Amino acid sequence: MSVHKEIKRVTTHILQKMKLDGERISMLTAYDYSMARIFDDAGIDILLVGDSASNVMAGHETTLPITLDQMIYHAASVVRAIKRCFVVVDLPFGSYQGNSKEALSSAIRIMKETGAHGIKIEGGEEIIESVKRIISAGVPVMGHLGLTPQSIYKFGTYAVRATEEAEANKLIADAKLLQEAGCFAIVLEKIPATLAKTVAESVDIPIIGIGAGKYVDGQVLVMHDMLGINKDFKPRFLRRYLDLYNQIYGATQAYINDVKTKDFPNDNEQY
Repeated sequence: MSVHKEIKRVTTHILQKMKLDGERISMLTAYDYSMARIFDDAGIDILLVGDSASNVMAGHETTLPITLDQMIYHAASVVRAIKRCFVVVDLPFGSYQGNSKEALSSAIRIMKETGAHGIKIEGGEEIIESVKRIISAGVPVMGHLGLTPQSIYKFGTYAVRATEEAEANKLIADAKLLQEAGCFAIVLEKIPATLAKTVAESVDIPIIGIGAGKYVDGQVLVMHDMLGINKDFKPRFLRRYLDLYNQIYGATQAYINDVKTKDFPNDNEQY
């Protein structure tokens, strides 16, 4: 039973209370008005306008090519659809690294031009000045540690992160740094479940996992993966709730056939 099912608007305060009450936080990505409206009506807690739009919406191999302007377009579309959930927007690659003034400028553009409720930023100690500067301006920040896709060329692989002690210790330290800087939550991507459990127990803010096991405070999946729109992406952590690829494929073939055979439209479907 959801402790906060009747809440009219999810806020950072509500998310914090959900962690304290032991209620798991549900989070999905969204990139457009129509899908965001369905997710919000269904009762999702957080919608992430992810830079994964670079992959699933634009067809790029990585998240790197998507621009700030493109993220703003997607985010504004999502925000127009929602009434209840909390909307977070990824700061895209190149809009914050190495320059905290640019990071603040990017975050302010997102907040002003989209109406979103917060931003997400990848990294720990390396980007902590940017995090502090954005939060000092009153913008809620969600951290992101573990596998950080914007750094994929540095990693060279999408394999599980922080399996070695040194990287695991840094991840724990980074999580604490992000909390101290004022982040309201952190996403942990593709790390061992036991390490994610340690992190969730080491900080007071919500920890949301993607491929980080069941001991964290919430879960996030990419919309296209959860709905089975993508058929080739099959990581261990993914549970598909629909097989939309094949359903849409079949519906399209049926439509083509009905048009070709002059079955559509019939007498009842014309004026």
